[in-house]
Amino acid sequence: MAQRLHLVFGGELVDPTKSVFKDVDDIHIVGMYPDYQSAYDAWKAEAQRTVDNAHMRYFIAHIHRLRDEGAEASSTEELG
Repeated sequence: MAQRLHLVFGGELVDPTKSVFKDVDDIHIVGMYPDYQSAYDAWKAEAQRTVDNAHMRYFIAHIHRLRDEGAEASSTEELG
């Protein structure tokens, strides 16, 4: 079975309607998770912890979807 890593990260945005970080050096890396449910649980905990700041956003990056853009492949391929 292919491994499906997920990265949870976030920080303060310049504008809450866009995904541009105010200070890239201040991005909070929550962690890397082996499955979506674990990543979702971590994302939700951080999002709830920072709910009073409208400019704070956390994201889940699907690391397993990254690939070498120079190599031709299907967008739905399994990595690993």
